[in-house]
Amino acid sequence: MTRVVIESPLSAPTREGIDENKAYAKLCVLDCLARGESPYASHLFFDQPGILDEMVPADRNMGMQAGMQWGLAAHKVVVYIDHGVSKGMQLGMDFYRHAGIPIEFRQIEPIKQDV
Repeated sequence: MTRVVIESPLSAPTREGIDENKAYAKLCVLDCLARGESPYASHLFFDQPGILDEMVPADRNMGMQAGMQWGLAAHKVVVYIDHGVSKGMQLGMDFYRHAGIPIEFRQIEPIKQDV
């Protein structure tokens, strides 16, 4: 299986917004699994009660740094852009680009077109 790191938004001004972004990240994980990939979404792992809190800047930074270190073992990074590219996603992309890991952009929601 191809090891992929998932980049999708997590940060939001409220816990409800973070929960919505986590629901989207879970769809991204399912999309990768359906493609026969082995996905890693550190933001789903680290932002859990008893581990780290996305709303605490030091925790957010620690989780991002830890996730990127694991990501160095990935074959590629998949960036899900349905909800845009957040600052954290951009930091991850810059890190992986510098490390020479390929980056692929994806969407899982249908593209809305004007009729």
